Amino acid sequence: MGRTVRRRWLAQRWRLPTALVKRSGLDWVRVGLLLAGLLCVATGLLPADEAERNIRRIAPLLLFLASVIVLANLAKQAQVFDVIATRLAIIGRGNYLALFLLCVAFASATTAFLNLDTTAVLLTPVLLALAGRAEIAPVPLAMTTIWLANTASLLLPVSNLTNLLAADRITLSAPAFAARMWLPAVTAIAATMIFLWICYWRRRRRGRDRYISPAPLKLTKRGQPVLFRITGAACLLFIVAIPIVGDQIGLAALAAASIAVLAFAVLDRRQLTMGLIPWQLLILVTGLFLVVPTLSRHGLSDVMSGLIGTGRGEVAEYRAATAGVVLSNALNNLPAYTAGEAVIPKSSGDVLLALLIGTNVGPIITPWASLATLLCLESCRRYGLRIRLGAFVLAGAGLAVVGLVLSVGALRLTS
Repeated sequence: MGRTVRRRWLAQRWRLPTALVKRSGLDWVRVGLLLAGLLCVATGLLPADEAERNIRRIAPLLLFLASVIVLANLAKQAQVFDVIATRLAIIGRGNYLALFLLCVAFASATTAFLNLDTTAVLLTPVLLALAGRAEIAPVPLAMTTIWLANTASLLLPVSNLTNLLAADRITLSAPAFAARMWLPAVTAIAATMIFLWICYWRRRRRGRDRYISPAPLKLTKRGQPVLFRITGAACLLFIVAIPIVGDQIGLAALAAASIAVLAFAVLDRRQLTMGLIPWQLLILVTGLFLVVPTLSRHGLSDVMSGLIGTGRGEVAEYRAATAGVVLSNALNNLPAYTAGEAVIPKSSGDVLLALLIGTNVGPIITPWASLATLLCLESCRRYGLRIRLGAFVLAGAGLAVVGLVLSVGALRLTS
């Protein structure tokens, strides 16, 4: 039996996700990062008690991340995202400006309420598929999800894993977090809209005056309408629960995901496979929270202290945000945030939130700056869509600088 045939047989026989049978280079990086973290603990570079504290801290976050991705995956299987995206294109009636505003609103809401990884993993392929059906230029749609998966992730703790860490660090509930971050979030989205239109959506860039309104999607398969309604309702229930459940957001996500799982168990059990669980993300986060603290104990904290400083006020906030942007694009936004958080006192909440802005709005210059960016670009590659790297870097750098300056200024207005 050949290697390719064997992989297919394993995937079909055990209903495993393809990634478990045939790993990509990025998957090997994730596994290697986890093994490196475990090695740090085994060799004593990271004391076992500190490693245990880090794992205890992220355990509720891992529960939330796994649950919300399972919920989003099942919502995609029930065609919730496809139906909404198609309906938005129909509402636009061939007008690119209307479509632009609707897609920005859809991507921003998905990122803010269902996590940026949902936008990256699920919304990007949905919009690219819609581009083919409606003969819409695909690059503007792709860049909308790539950028807004990052820049629209400031509003709520659930919007981004870094937000959950920051809210826990300075003890902000979801409503309190939103009260501090709503203006920076709106500002970042507004800056993104301006850059999207100028760089990708205007007439000279998209190449056409109008698009073809697609036909409505019809849910004709057995059980599909019921699954659509139940999974859609589960997503809405989770969104409504966000300001109510406090720090139990992981349990709220688990409950919403359980509703969707139960519906599929009754009506379409074949969709309930191991591929629903985002094991790659869970491995990556766990590995990072072992490796980054180790590096912090052995020199990284000194580097971050030098970049961020120890002061407060406007200068300190802009320094922290700039450090977040630079390190995110050099390494990745999650280790950049965790390394910065380790050297910022709990009493310096505004400086920490400024760092958060840098690591959320800024990782749009290099392809590896955030996992969301990587996942969006991976979807583009699977669809055969080529994003020119030079234009990607230049446009992203412009948006990162403008978004940082304006969003940190907006943060100061809400302090």
